[in-house]
Amino acid sequence: MTKSEKEISFVYPLSEGYEDRLRVLAQKQKGQVSRFVVQYEALIKEKWTPIVRYDTSHGFSHKDIIHCNGNVEKQPLHFQNFNMAFTFAIQDLKTSWKWYKMSYEREMENEERAGH
Repeated sequence: MTKSEKEISFVYPLSEGYEDRLRVLAQKQKGQVSRFVVQYEALIKEKWTPIVRYDTSHGFSHKDIIHCNGNVEKQPLHFQNFNMAFTFAIQDLKTSWKWYKMSYEREMENEERAGH
């Protein structure tokens, strides 16, 4: 990391019992986000499990929906820059994490019923 680069890293609790959290990591260069990861994780069966991740790991901003069977659904984000995508990612996960968790848990129940 150079002098003009700044790293932001924190974990933000989403639920009162701390079973849900947002993990945030971003690098800024001259005030602009150059890379980021914003991940919603839930404590499921005593293990921190990533459920939704927004990141720039492939050179473009995208959303990964992580399914309980390990499959990852990648959805590109169409924002003007990483700053806008980063802001959107944080807002989406702060407001929609309960829905993502409910969907993940429903998927787990269906997998268990199917005997997988």
